[in-house]
Amino acid sequence: MNSRHPISARAKACRLILLAAVAGSAACRHTPSLLPGETLRKAIKVNQKTLEEKGCPAKPPRSQLFQWTDATLPGPISITIDLSDQKATILRGGRPAGWTYVATGKSGHRTTPGRFHISEKVRDKVSTLWGQIVGSGGRVIVSDARAGRDGGGRFVGAPMPYWMRIYGAVGMHAGPIPNPGNPASHGCIRLPRAMAATLFDFVEIGTPVTVVP
Repeated sequence: MNSRHPISARAKACRLILLAAVAGSAACRHTPSLLPGETLRKAIKVNQKTLEEKGCPAKPPRSQLFQWTDATLPGPISITIDLSDQKATILRGGRPAGWTYVATGKSGHRTTPGRFHISEKVRDKVSTLWGQIVGSGGRVIVSDARAGRDGGGRFVGAPMPYWMRIYGAVGMHAGPIPNPGNPASHGCIRLPRAMAATLFDFVEIGTPVTVVP
């Protein structure tokens, strides 16, 4: 006598859901080849849109501010900062080594696009341009002040740990990223503190930094 029992309708449904999940995972891992005349950035954005339509997590959750994937890769580091996405990608020897959210210049203080190089590294730098006006007893009178323009107290420059200058008075450094994906600085490129500390240890004077619109 056959002792096997027929599969219940619920079991069949669970199996179908599992198979669909496996297929969806495979689809999420698929990256289409570049079409003739298609730029890498356009291909990435088109692919993200396709993945989102399939219900795939095309972008990391914004609670995850950065990822340092491989410190053992050989070769020099290069950094690209995307002003549109407010993200930086880090390559080492031409291969992905990490990414991070950044906070670049807000309206009226826009970070300038271009090709630059790190020209200075200072582990514990304090801004001489932006900070706070502090009164007697340490009371903050102006929380967002420009040196020499706001009076009524003593100017205290904003701390900029792990400072890496790229042009003029603009550099990368540790700082708050209050709303990931949106500009927030006076022109500098703010990084999550842990990522700023990591980059500071790996970059050198002359490391290329490209800022794209």
